[in-house]
Amino acid sequence: MSLFVKKPMNVLMAEAADTEKGLKKTLGARSLVALGIGAIIGAGLFSITGGAAANQAGPAITISFIVAALGCAFAGLCYAEFASMIPVAGSAYTYSYATMGEFIAWIIGWDLVLEYAVGAATVGISWSRYLVKFLESFGYHLDHRFTVGPWDGGIINLPAVFIIVLMSLLLIRGTSESAKVNAVIVGVKVLVVIIFIALGWGYINTANYTPYIPENTGTFGQFGFSGIIRAAAIVFFAYIGFDAVSTAAQEAKNPKKDMPIGILGSLAICTVLYILFAHVMTGVTSYKSFQGQDGIAPVAVAIEHMGKVGADGLVHADYPWLNKAIIIAILGGYASVILVMLMGQSRVFYSMSKDGLLPKVFSAVHPKFRTPSKNNLLFMLFVSLFAAFVPARVVGEMTSIGTLFAFILVCVGVIVLRKAQPDLPRAFKTPLVPLIPLLGVATCLFMMVFLPADTWIRLIVWMLIGFDIYLFYGAKYSILGDGTTNRKGTRIANITGIILSLILVAVAYLHNSSLPAGTEDELFHISLGIAILHLLLFGYKLATNKKETA
Repeated sequence: MSLFVKKPMNVLMAEAADTEKGLKKTLGARSLVALGIGAIIGAGLFSITGGAAANQAGPAITISFIVAALGCAFAGLCYAEFASMIPVAGSAYTYSYATMGEFIAWIIGWDLVLEYAVGAATVGISWSRYLVKFLESFGYHLDHRFTVGPWDGGIINLPAVFIIVLMSLLLIRGTSESAKVNAVIVGVKVLVVIIFIALGWGYINTANYTPYIPENTGTFGQFGFSGIIRAAAIVFFAYIGFDAVSTAAQEAKNPKKDMPIGILGSLAICTVLYILFAHVMTGVTSYKSFQGQDGIAPVAVAIEHMGKVGADGLVHADYPWLNKAIIIAILGGYASVILVMLMGQSRVFYSMSKDGLLPKVFSAVHPKFRTPSKNNLLFMLFVSLFAAFVPARVVGEMTSIGTLFAFILVCVGVIVLRKAQPDLPRAFKTPLVPLIPLLGVATCLFMMVFLPADTWIRLIVWMLIGFDIYLFYGAKYSILGDGTTNRKGTRIANITGIILSLILVAVAYLHNSSLPAGTEDELFHISLGIAILHLLLFGYKLATNKKETA
């Protein structure tokens, strides 16, 4: 049996219909929309907007949000077709298995760890920072040693561990309960966003919108048209998360109807809120006021300008309490992002385990709660360790590149399945195929190309580790396999591994040459070591496994 064997649609439909041994179906359209909003609206809305306006787009940041939303919409339309047609847990992994075969499905399933698990760890670290800020505003100061990891001058990041453990235990308790908590959190943070928009609208000074598109400074990406596009690439990452809705397809009451509503509905609502939020931020004060600000500071600057000019010539804020409300919204926002990300990751590994590509522990369902409880516990441990000891800057951009890669494969999958199985019933159909999927591929690939070289290095290293696990375990124990690690297509997989190793060497040299002279780059040496090791490993396997099983 080939490594590129496709999972039959009748098998997928049987899994979706399994209500006895499978996951409990408890989610309606509203819960799915809330899950999407919970994953999308985090602190990115409060922090990224000000920086992108100050340095790239000016008041035209609203256009950047529209451009980024279009890019997400292309992928979202493709996700909606798959989710309504294949209502099974696993998201892009499951879709790839049905359209492009097991080996590609493994690659995307392994890649999704970067989006969900690593992303949850990164968000947990940021949640810890905002908790410290919030408590300090009331005069409580936590010991720095226990709020950051070793690389940031501390010992362990205990608040980050706390929120990850709390969200994991909630997920183990049940999807319905998790969705109810998420709905409350979503309600709070959306309410705060709406309050900011409503109060700030009355303080908009239209003079701050002139010029709406600041003239380019002569440097690509600094204002002008190129600045709008660069800002779109930056704020795109504020939309990451809507695809996590698709991981809950097997727990939806009526997935064929509700999944498209959940995916596209959450994306549409967040897009409107993002545009209005950005419009108010750049209207109450000049976009130049946000230069040099970080964290929640851009929003704080806007709130400070929502007031009347006093006798001293200074603006006195009418709503100083709003800054604390924003921090509460951020804390709640991050908690819901962690919740949805952890749920998404456990559902992807649940599907991969059901297919035999991972140990059975990942697909064990709790007899009472009907959730993959052991799966949740293992990821609670894994993500907690990352959040406790690894600095956010190391893993942050890995989340973005993993997400973009997943979007590309989903867009390609729609085109493939339209050609291969055009008669399959589709409750929702992506319009203008292949144009929409191709636009999705082009948009995501464009953003990937402009990510830093060290992000590509980490992606390739992660993929090589995934190759090791699949070729030594997954290929042998796959339910659709033949019980050997030398299936048809193994040569292609080994050759792909060799090519990836060579690319890793090239990207590592490219990254190292861009550093200042005399700079020692540990990542460069680690990359070379990993590349050489895998060149020897895949070369040996290629030489010894000359004959593949049919």
